[in-house]
Amino acid sequence: MNVADSQRVDVGLKRLGLDEEKNIEDADIVVLNTCVVRQSAEDTATGLLGKLAKQKKRKSTFICVTGCMVESTTKTLAERFPQVDLWAKPQDTPKIIENIADFLDLSSDGCVENLIPEKSKFTEFVPIVQGCDKFCTFCVIPYRRGRETSKPMDQIFDEIKQLVDNGTKEVTLLGQNVDSYGHDLNPKMDLSDLMHNIHDISKLLRIRFLTSHPNDMSIKLINTIKDLPKVCKCINLPFQAGSNRILANMRRGYTRDQFLRKIDQIRNIIPDVTLTTDLIVGFPGETELDFLDSINLLKEVNFDKVHVAAYSERKGTFAFRQIEDDIPQKTKRERLNEVNKLQDTVQNNLNSKYLNKFYEVLIEGKNRDKYYGRTEGDKLVYVENLNETFIGQILKTRIIDFSPYSLIAEKN
Repeated sequence: MNVADSQRVDVGLKRLGLDEEKNIEDADIVVLNTCVVRQSAEDTATGLLGKLAKQKKRKSTFICVTGCMVESTTKTLAERFPQVDLWAKPQDTPKIIENIADFLDLSSDGCVENLIPEKSKFTEFVPIVQGCDKFCTFCVIPYRRGRETSKPMDQIFDEIKQLVDNGTKEVTLLGQNVDSYGHDLNPKMDLSDLMHNIHDISKLLRIRFLTSHPNDMSIKLINTIKDLPKVCKCINLPFQAGSNRILANMRRGYTRDQFLRKIDQIRNIIPDVTLTTDLIVGFPGETELDFLDSINLLKEVNFDKVHVAAYSERKGTFAFRQIEDDIPQKTKRERLNEVNKLQDTVQNNLNSKYLNKFYEVLIEGKNRDKYYGRTEGDKLVYVENLNETFIGQILKTRIIDFSPYSLIAEKN
């Protein structure tokens, strides 16, 4: 979501006539787009703001902070970080562009509408619903990004059409809870309706979506994923904890058995689905037995990828106000390491089944002298013996090697 937001700010600033500066120390304008889902992310942002304070004394740097660090009331932030010239809530791109234009004595006319890159990347993120109505006890997102607000379907269609006209081959539909798309629109619609609507856009080759909530993963949506050829058979379905007691304390709204039944439902309808998930370890009150419930669920499901994080308190959440963070950091690290060690084994076993089989890979770019892309199932693949002319193409490849984290292939 932050990548998509930053890209739109970038488009607006370039329309003002500004050039991108790769070295932050030489920049005249700095827009810091923050994430505070984890404490480490917020610590990184505050550390950078400290460096920018010194830079501002050396040169007249305009500093804007946006993203989830920005609360509805910014008085405390302004007192803590007086070096910041502008605080802008998530998605408040026009405010950012207009204030920077004023600072530079420029006109922002024509610079804040339809912020679509004129030359798109081959894969692009498209936000379709902002905010979240779930209010899990550990999560600050509803307080920073607000309640769920869906973008009108025709607006999304036009945005994707323009991206595709500018070179995009694959889009990822984004939302803090993407499966709830459309419930606030009139007339009501859902993510399945949107997928059908954009599916026939010429030259759009793949459709992905992030992130889902188990309670909103409907049979209709599962069948749509199965039936529409352009929709990738890859689902991220966070379970967050394997213990019913911890799930209740998190206010996730489902039980362990309900989650597992949803997984069975998905796999029965889409046998070749790739499943990824999110997990929090060390939530307040998590006993060894609670943690074992999470480990056993991982072993039962065999996810293709697990995004695991140690719990950290987020100011403003219910857990911060009402639940003592009583799990030692050492215990959190040990549990995190145990999950990662288990998942390395699981992913290595799963990826070994790809060996000597053929898969189509959308080549996205080059990293460390290797060209890479992803399969429909979101497997990262490095393809040997390519050159830059293959970027943006979907190639048929044969898998010749694997690791827990990626596959190695050769062009067929």
